[in-house]
Amino acid sequence: MKIVLIFLLTILLSRCSSPQEKSLPDLVTVKKVDLSKYIGLWYEIAKIPNSFQDQCVYGTTAEYKIDEDGDIIVTNSCYDEDGKLDVAEGLAKVVDKNTNAKLEVSFVSFLGIRPFWGDYWIIGLDENYQWAVVGTPSRKYGWILSRNPKLPDDTIEEIFSLLKSQNYNPADFEMSKQKE
Repeated sequence: MKIVLIFLLTILLSRCSSPQEKSLPDLVTVKKVDLSKYIGLWYEIAKIPNSFQDQCVYGTTAEYKIDEDGDIIVTNSCYDEDGKLDVAEGLAKVVDKNTNAKLEVSFVSFLGIRPFWGDYWIIGLDENYQWAVVGTPSRKYGWILSRNPKLPDDTIEEIFSLLKSQNYNPADFEMSKQKE
């Protein structure tokens, strides 16, 4: 319940923008995302630290599935400091159907109603869907994801260059530990 409350508060606060955020140029998404290639398991390589992942010490993953109704089911998981698996299940919806690159996610449901949604914009994507960069227009949140638990250093540098071009500070990202 604590995780849900923290996530709710985080989403509410992310919807508020400061004067500095308003001066940022628009966040540019990739031109097109093939959702059938995007679904599956992704390992978190790095993230901008956030309160709703404070318990995550290692092994953070995100898995996307399309159910029989066409909904995108999101399952985020990680291990806490005691080695206990923490799982959060949610729903994603495509906001920009022309590109499929702008989505919103929700991990809170009250009687089937999802009152809180957070931006999930795909701003970088390997042509073979081996890595992805997800951000938000405020630049407050960001994730680097990979199909493998580790990315080569030259790929990380390429992603950091992409982040700089999108007005993110790569130094804001912390590398995530994966299970070895």
